Amino acid sequence: MTIQTPESRYHYHVMRRALDLIDAAEAPLSLEELASAMGMSAAHFQRLFTQWVGVSPKRYQQYLALGQARALLASRHTVLEAADGAGLSGSGRLHDLFLRWEAMRPGDYARGGDGLLIRWGWFDTPFGRTLAMATDHGLCGMAFAEETGEAAAMADLRARWPKAEYVEAPEAIRQWVDAGFAQKGEARLHMIGAPFQIKVWEALMQVPTGHVTTYSDIAQAIGHPKAVRAVGTAVGRNPVSFLIPCHRALRKSGGLGGYHWGLPVKRAILAWESARTGA
Repeated sequence: MTIQTPESRYHYHVMRRALDLIDAAEAPLSLEELASAMGMSAAHFQRLFTQWVGVSPKRYQQYLALGQARALLASRHTVLEAADGAGLSGSGRLHDLFLRWEAMRPGDYARGGDGLLIRWGWFDTPFGRTLAMATDHGLCGMAFAEETGEAAAMADLRARWPKAEYVEAPEAIRQWVDAGFAQKGEARLHMIGAPFQIKVWEALMQVPTGHVTTYSDIAQAIGHPKAVRAVGTAVGRNPVSFLIPCHRALRKSGGLGGYHWGLPVKRAILAWESARTGA
């Protein structure tokens, strides 16, 4: 396992600390106030922050504001089309990177991963330390460990496929992880789940970066309009965080809802995507 260092988590923690400060503030914080709280000069903080998100700290605060989820829902709400029209039956492309995916057969899922070789590794990403797992067909798991801890993230993913064989081999899967976070190149996904879950995850992959949808819209899209609660459960059980964008699913009221790896991570991802798309 790669040793975790303060430097490897720096970007995420700068963003997380800024989020906490902004949430606690009654008014927007100036560049000088934020930089001082981070123990940096204004110029240094501005440069690093802009390098990470592509916009100034002042602009970034707008994306982290408590009302951002509601603003996204009002202005960037994607109403998913019916399943047939949205093409939710096989491989396809995301709006922001080439992403090919295939789903495991239901019978294979029921066997708990028996016969599967899953390679895994730890990676430094914009959202801190990230555990990635992949079969020969593509990434099957991605977990953010900053809120839960590395041991819990590992136990969580391995419990999903308890009979699989696990081998630490980060270099074997690095190209897919890098493609996903760089949003260019080709990443591959291997979705391992029950048929209903896979339908939900396929629907999520139709939501463009910088947009959001609701649990009820997903239920409508997959042909089960009354199964909103079941959809929420399937969203929460998404094993490939970020690439299967469960963070883009909000409550109809505009509330963030839950997030398996911690709400601060969900808000950070939405802010990161919004800053890059001008949402």
